[in-house]
Amino acid sequence: MNDPFKNLKSSMEKSIFKDFSFSNERKNAVLEAIRTNQQSQFHTETIIAILESVQHESKDGYNISVQLFQKNERAFQKNEGQLYTLLHLLENKEMLTSNWINNKKYYSLNSKGKKYLATYKQDTTKQGLSLNPFITEASL
Repeated sequence: MNDPFKNLKSSMEKSIFKDFSFSNERKNAVLEAIRTNQQSQFHTETIIAILESVQHESKDGYNISVQLFQKNERAFQKNEGQLYTLLHLLENKEMLTSNWINNKKYYSLNSKGKKYLATYKQDTTKQGLSLNPFITEASL
């Protein structure tokens, strides 16, 4: 996968942050703090609920969050911005596609996402389809 922070890093190198540096120890401490704070928010059920919410029709982020809330999925209740991080990640993993319509970005399930969701629903043990790599990546 492409580095999602590639443009951020190059932008920072051209700004006031160009002379700013962190030690590796500090970088690791920040990453661990972020991982610890966010990892508990993303669960496999959250990702599956997102995939299910767009399986029959395209939806924008707001309508996805409303549907998640109605399904009692509260992972994004106090931090709706995290939903967009996860949507972006699922888009990068080619499970979702998006289109801009009237200044709103609509997400839909593509063939890879449909296949994944169908396989997940058929796998009664849910062991073979770990979403841990997604969850870990989304937490960084």
